[in-house]
Amino acid sequence: MWGEMTRRYWNINLDEMLEAGVHFGHGTRKWNPKMAPYISAKRKGIHITNLTKTARFLSEACDLVFDAASRGKQFLIVGTKKKAADSVARAAIKARCHCVNKKWLGGMLTNWSTTETRLHKFRDLRMEQKTGRLNRLPKRDAAVVKRQLYRLQTYLGGIKYMTGLPDIVIIVDQHEEYTALRECITLGIPTICLIDTNCDPDLADISIPANDDAISSIRLILNKLVFAISEGHSSYIRNP
Repeated sequence: MWGEMTRRYWNINLDEMLEAGVHFGHGTRKWNPKMAPYISAKRKGIHITNLTKTARFLSEACDLVFDAASRGKQFLIVGTKKKAADSVARAAIKARCHCVNKKWLGGMLTNWSTTETRLHKFRDLRMEQKTGRLNRLPKRDAAVVKRQLYRLQTYLGGIKYMTGLPDIVIIVDQHEEYTALRECITLGIPTICLIDTNCDPDLADISIPANDDAISSIRLILNKLVFAISEGHSSYIRNP
C-alpha cells in the first residue's frame, strides 16, 4: 500500500501551524513517554510538539490519501467531541467522504451487518418521508417514526451513503475515538490519527503529532488532508 507513493508538495507551512497552535501539547504530567521523539520542548508546564515532525507526517498522510483517492478509495473521518464535530462534518462534505461526528456506536465497523441493517432502515424511512407516506400515518405512529428518523440522522447521517467498510479512516482524537481505532486495527483498516502529547504514536498507521484540543489546529490538519483527497478525486475522475 505504501509502495509506489509519489512524494508531492502540499504547502505545509510551519508559521501557519504555529499560528493555529498545532504545537501546543498537554501538561507535562499528562504525557505518554512514547511521545518523547515528537516533543521539542517544555514551556510553562506544557509540552511543545516538534512541528518539523508534524509537517513530515502530515505530508506523508497527504501523499497516502491523494494516492488512495486517485484510485477511488473510500474515506471515513471520525471526530465526535464538541470541538471537532463541525470541522469533521465540513471536511467530509468538502472531500466527499463519510463521517461520524456525534457518537461512535460500538461495533459500527466490526459488526458491519448490523450497521448495514440500520442504514437500510434509515434509507426506507427517508423514502417514506419524501413520498409523504409518513403524513398518512396516525399521529402517534408518525411521531414514533419521526423520532426514529431523528436518531438515525444524528448517529448515521454522516455515513448514510456508505455501502461497505471504508478503505482509510482518519481519526481526530485518539483517546476520544479509541473504540473506533481499535475496530480499525481489528479489521486491518489503515488509519491516520492526530496524536497529542498524551497519546500512543504506535497505534495508527500514520500518526500526526498535533494539538487535538484547539479547533484551529484540528481544522488546519483536516484542511490539508481534505485538499489532498480532493486533488486525488479529480485525478481519478480524469483517468479512472
